[in-house]
Amino acid sequence: MTEYLEIKPLSKEAFAPFGDVIETDPAKMRLINNGTTERYHALAEPVVIGEPVRLIFNIFRSQPRLFPYEIGMMERHPYASQSFTPLSGRLFLVAVSDDEEGRPGKPQVFLLGPHQGVNYFPNVWHHPLMALGAVSDFLVVDRDDPAANYEEYFFPSPYLIAEPKP
Repeated sequence: MTEYLEIKPLSKEAFAPFGDVIETDPAKMRLINNGTTERYHALAEPVVIGEPVRLIFNIFRSQPRLFPYEIGMMERHPYASQSFTPLSGRLFLVAVSDDEEGRPGKPQVFLLGPHQGVNYFPNVWHHPLMALGAVSDFLVVDRDDPAANYEEYFFPSPYLIAEPKP
């Protein structure tokens, strides 16, 4: 039987085991450029393990998902963090799982606002991008040589997500 997953709002506390939330945080704000610019400092820290140590910036263009949406697989990157920051000003979903003896557990799904991003820690199981409503662009920072930094797992029975209600 297919199980529906609850969609939760994103918070730093709920997402902490999986990575960083990238959003403006008044506690991290500094004025720079003679007071004309607010800098929200050190919101996430990219991590690279092993060679190559090169981090790259990418733009991913994601097609919107249709609902109910089936989560049948998860992926992870054992040697680097991976961040996703929306450029299109739209809501999107992320799904993450705890590691259970080398495979993902039951996914947790979070709804991100149009000005929130995430930085997955190395080795965190997550689902590929889930854009909502329209084609959306994302700034992605990750380790170069993705083929050597990629694992995937297919669930025996997929999970479903109902259409989010923002």
